[in-house]
Amino acid sequence: MLTVGDKFPSFNLKATMSTDMKNAFADITEESNPGKWKVVFFWPKDFTFVCPTEIAAFGKLNGDFNDRDAVVYGASIDSEFVHHAWRTHHADLKDLPFAMLADIKRELTIALGVLDKNEGVALRATFIVDPEGIIRFASVNDLSVGRNPAEVLRVLDALQTDELCPCNWQKGEDVLKAA
Repeated sequence: MLTVGDKFPSFNLKATMSTDMKNAFADITEESNPGKWKVVFFWPKDFTFVCPTEIAAFGKLNGDFNDRDAVVYGASIDSEFVHHAWRTHHADLKDLPFAMLADIKRELTIALGVLDKNEGVALRATFIVDPEGIIRFASVNDLSVGRNPAEVLRVLDALQTDELCPCNWQKGEDVLKAA
């Protein structure tokens, strides 16, 4: 698995942007949204149980990520059309404010090392990537356990200070000073 300090891989994926068919789809690459931090999170499959709870939680915090000059991308191995159908038919996903990436060839999932060997789906992986394309945070949960998007936001805040941040540090609190 790629980890902190590694370059995030190049990719070019179809993305579902909305339920409106006129502008439902777009191509997203590692060069999209230049100069921004990127939060890229993966879930195993659309139309499942734990996944929409996480996706909706990231959606609720999307404005907070934007306020920190970060763009959120969600991704799974499903196609852009499956993403669109799920967004259309799941009340919590209809108005998602971020792109859902379709890694149907599993190229990005494999390049990152987050393909579950038994199930052939993406693990619940989360990456924070700095504006230079370097992974600054990497986390993977078991398929059955949802992650905490508020913790991802807290880590982004800490990374953006470029300071030493203690355990449970929150934005606005004092950072540590080396003696």
